[in-house]
Amino acid sequence: MKTPDTERPRPGAAILRTALRRNVGAMIAGTVLMSLYQAAETAFPIALGLIVEHTMQDRSLGSLGISIGSLAVIITTVSLSWRFGMRVLQKANTTEAHRWRVRVAACGLQPVARDVDLKSGEILTIATEDADQTADIIEVVPLLISSLVAVAVAAVALSLADLRLGLLVIVGTVAILSVLAVMSKRIGASTQEQQARVARAGAKVADLIIGLRPLHGFGGNHAAFGSYRRVSTDAKRQAITVARVNGVYAGTALALNAVLAAAVSLTAGWLAFEGRITIGELVMAVGLAQFIMEPLKMFSEMPKYVMIARASAERMALVLTSRPVTTPGPERPEPGGELEADGVRHGTLQGATFTVTAGEFVAIAAYQPRAAADLAAVLAVNVAPHAYEGVVRVGGREIADLSIESVREHLLVNPYDGEIFAGTLRTNIDPSGTGRAIEAAVEASMLTDVVALHREGLDYAIRDRGANLSGGQRQRLSLARALAADAEVLVLHDPTTAVDAVTEQLIARNVAKLRRGRTTLVLTSSPALLDAADRVLVLDEGVITAEDTHRNLLAGDEAYCRAVAR
Repeated sequence: MKTPDTERPRPGAAILRTALRRNVGAMIAGTVLMSLYQAAETAFPIALGLIVEHTMQDRSLGSLGISIGSLAVIITTVSLSWRFGMRVLQKANTTEAHRWRVRVAACGLQPVARDVDLKSGEILTIATEDADQTADIIEVVPLLISSLVAVAVAAVALSLADLRLGLLVIVGTVAILSVLAVMSKRIGASTQEQQARVARAGAKVADLIIGLRPLHGFGGNHAAFGSYRRVSTDAKRQAITVARVNGVYAGTALALNAVLAAAVSLTAGWLAFEGRITIGELVMAVGLAQFIMEPLKMFSEMPKYVMIARASAERMALVLTSRPVTTPGPERPEPGGELEADGVRHGTLQGATFTVTAGEFVAIAAYQPRAAADLAAVLAVNVAPHAYEGVVRVGGREIADLSIESVREHLLVNPYDGEIFAGTLRTNIDPSGTGRAIEAAVEASMLTDVVALHREGLDYAIRDRGANLSGGQRQRLSLARALAADAEVLVLHDPTTAVDAVTEQLIARNVAKLRRGRTTLVLTSSPALLDAADRVLVLDEGVITAEDTHRNLLAGDEAYCRAVAR
């Protein structure tokens, strides 16, 4: 049963609560250690006051030695408690940020299962910056409590000297936090808008990088760069706004803290002048007045970080709590490898119907390239089953009844523009590191020349997006990865458009040989691949209009001959 929108909790707050709940142990340990650090820091001016008080009275080397020893203990406590406290908190912070990054990335990698109006670049920003800023709440809460401990210890110590000094610290702290709490709300709203604009700029950069070569090809790069400049300028302006707000906040906090410290010092001086407190208590009061500026500064900055963490959590919630486009079924495909499309209507597809039996090698010659792209998107489950008419069956089961994971395990659709990752040839061919049939895949895809060209072989380093490979090499590398996966059903979309005719012939024969007994569907206009297929289906105007072998179609179908002859 779904919860109505009016009853749903605020997702950002729920994410923060989850982060806090998962790290209770680390936060308790960190809070204890950081509180000990702040208490020891506060004890330093108190000890100085007592040293002045008793040394002036006793004037003995013994009292001086005890005083020096006490200061050494305090300094050691300060050093060790800070060191181990921050280690515990930062480890928990880093681990929690990693958890959220993985969750956001998992959602981003399943576009069918999530209806999020965000580009990949924006999701990348959410998975990095927003995940880190959300996890900062794990450090913020212990630091907030430890700062409160420092202020409380200072207030108690000053109250023992004179009640008015303690009350002044308490009232001043409450007043400072009240002012800053109001200001922090604006910081949260401004930061959330800045994060959104930076994410949009990041998405624009990703789009430009992907389409850089085509843009240069038709001279559209200047217009595209101008578009990015506008988006980036918006992000810059918002960043300046956030910096201005943060500057006002920090300046106000510093000024208020300085006013409180000055008020405590002046009040203590007046009380000493009146003889109501001793010289030692005056030294203590002035020392505490200077010291409490640090915990007060930290204490006053915490609301800002809480609002930033809340804003980042709200942005993560856009991905994590978005409603599913469709609810995947629980079933798994039957073994065998049959692939069937029955009356599929989507985009340019107007009722495409065909069956690829288990172990068959079938090619589809699409007269309109867009139709091949639409069919590949449907088979790859990049389009939700309810978003198109008709039915696609894998292993005898409708895709709508299958879990996304089982479809991915059973059916692999390799796009014509398969992504190449930074790493090596080996890690691109076998990303999971399971040591599958890499050698056979390299030979079948004719990637052997690339491996032989470099003395590192399969360990040759590849730059991001395959920047140090040619277009044909990137395409063959993507094909090798698809073949190495050895999926029960493999769909290849234009796998040889960037290679020469001789290499294409060899790849076609190798793929047919390697995939013998495994179900294979190739969307292509390549004569070599069409000739290697057991059957060729003609996809024209969104429907299957003809079916035969490549050579029979060449001999008897003039339109087919014109479409595929080179």
